[in-house]
Amino acid sequence: MVWHTVRVPDPHDVKTDPAAVLSDLHDAADAVLAVFDDLVEWGPSGGRDDQYASDVVADRAIHSLLDPLGYGVLSEESGLVPPTVEGAPVVVVDPLDGSTNASRSLPWFATSLCAVDDDGPWVAVVVDLVGGNRYDAVRGWGARLDGEPIHRDTAPPLDEAIIGLSGLPPRHLGWGQFRAMGAAALDLCAVADGRLDGYVDCSVDAHGVWDYVGALLVCSEAGVEVTDAHGRDLCVLDPEVRRTPVAGASPALADALLEARRTF
Repeated sequence: MVWHTVRVPDPHDVKTDPAAVLSDLHDAADAVLAVFDDLVEWGPSGGRDDQYASDVVADRAIHSLLDPLGYGVLSEESGLVPPTVEGAPVVVVDPLDGSTNASRSLPWFATSLCAVDDDGPWVAVVVDLVGGNRYDAVRGWGARLDGEPIHRDTAPPLDEAIIGLSGLPPRHLGWGQFRAMGAAALDLCAVADGRLDGYVDCSVDAHGVWDYVGALLVCSEAGVEVTDAHGRDLCVLDPEVRRTPVAGASPALADALLEARRTF
């Protein structure tokens, strides 16, 4: 099985070749890394209240690579741009997941990209822009961290588990320990690679599809269950829709976290 190793020559088939798509998504993440090398202004963009200059710069870098190849792009920063190649997937993009962290030099932020076809999440890349960890996944091929396969086969019970949180729960939910780190894509990928055991969004419908869908595919291919707290479809290509993801590294832990989350 050939994954991302070298740049796929143009033209290539973005509709049916997952290896080509994977290469393009890695290149898009590399484009973000390149523009950040010279970025000086990490503060507010002057646009939306919650948007930073770094968000805008990263978004432009991704569009400059993906748009000429015919992909559709659904970005947190620029909305939906339809595909220009008939049948091409839509790449759901969070150019800078954890931009508040980035603006304050807190080293937990990422670029997340996921190509979505008619069957759902297809190819994903999530890159930790500080630590350098590079996650990727292709539906049916498995998930990898820095080129090595990852899979969760076991998880501790809830009272021994380390759980990532977004937002503040109304009470202790029974975990052994918790972490609140501020970047949903990386938090979920940390469940896939074993650094966390689960994740709970404690806010009410606070996350758009770009926040989690890349990590959703990484988790799914790594054997981690990710669901919406209210049983809704997580892969919805609508920029107005928000969801409440919950993840557990084993079915028992996922069920325990879902049960706890549904009490508030």
